[in-house]
Amino acid sequence: MSARPVALVTGSSRGIGLAVAEALAGQGFAIAVNGPAEDAELSAAVSRIAALGVPVVAAPFDVTGIAGHEAALDAIEEKLGTLTTLVNNAGVGVLQRGDMMDVSEESWDRCFSVNAKALFFLSQAFARRLLARKRPPLFHSIVNITSSNAVAVAEQRSEYCASKAAAAMVSKALAVRLGREEIAVYDVQPGLIATEMTAPVIDAYRERAEQGLTLFPRVGQPDDIGTLVASLASGRLPYTTGLTIPADAGMLVPRF
Repeated sequence: MSARPVALVTGSSRGIGLAVAEALAGQGFAIAVNGPAEDAELSAAVSRIAALGVPVVAAPFDVTGIAGHEAALDAIEEKLGTLTTLVNNAGVGVLQRGDMMDVSEESWDRCFSVNAKALFFLSQAFARRLLARKRPPLFHSIVNITSSNAVAVAEQRSEYCASKAAAAMVSKALAVRLGREEIAVYDVQPGLIATEMTAPVIDAYRERAEQGLTLFPRVGQPDDIGTLVASLASGRLPYTTGLTIPADAGMLVPRF
């Protein structure tokens, strides 16, 4: 068994996932960096993590390929040791923003396949192997990166919102099932974060944040989420599980 915590972070070749992987590496985690394919972007991410002085491997696999989850986890553990931590970060947006009357079945299925179904079944595969063996005396957790849209409707992205709401409920269900095994589960719900995915609209949201949409008058950065997830995965919120954490600078605080 590994002497150090080992984390798989899905969708970690860029954006929030890469920031999470870097933050975990900073806490001494060995890291499996995931992307859908073994490409230059994944290799560059692995190099960035390796520069931090921790064991790291590339874990190229499509999270929607449910049948391949076990083999992917086996390959990671063969190189890094037994997994302690899963961060479900991989996600997709809508194919086209617009009226929900025009949402296509393709866009709906894509959002649910990645954002909810893959998260559920990869968590299942990860948890099953933890439950099947004696675990080292390290903190074990699943951290799901969902969205503030699990709660608040974005009218032009209704299928995305629905998929993130489903993922948020999966987080609660996992927390209930795994609590008696002392495996913590958290749901981190980012708000306005500057990434490649939000690049087309982030300037407009930055202006709205400065005008009061968020209580802190700024948009968030991937490092903000990375620091938060690393704190959770390191067990620095002891005696907690099932938490939903709105990482949105207070955007959804009710106010008049």
